[in-house]
Amino acid sequence: MITYDWNCKTVDVYPQDKEYTNVVYNVHYYVTGEDSETAYRSDIIGTQILNVSDIKDFKPFDKLTNEDAVAWCKAAMGEEQVAQIEATIAAAIEDQVNPSSVTLIIGE
Repeated sequence: MITYDWNCKTVDVYPQDKEYTNVVYNVHYYVTGEDSETAYRSDIIGTQILNVSDIKDFKPFDKLTNEDAVAWCKAAMGEEQVAQIEATIAAAIEDQVNPSSVTLIIGE
């Protein structure tokens, strides 16, 4: 079974956006998957732009958590892209467990 860990602690902010300060508009994600049976791991990094044109429930930057940023990132991506990221990690782990290609050195 693969466990996924989403780290979204690094963000880009607008220092001032209307009446708000330090408005998160871009999330840097680092997603790691680890297979509990084999201990193989794989990861993906990227960024996700957030729509901040109509902020409804502003949360001050000093109150934000990784969980907040993960939720925003996943919501902006949509379920399909989140599933694709996790599927790509799962496929990379499967390729480590059962490689489709290996590199060998002749004479060694």
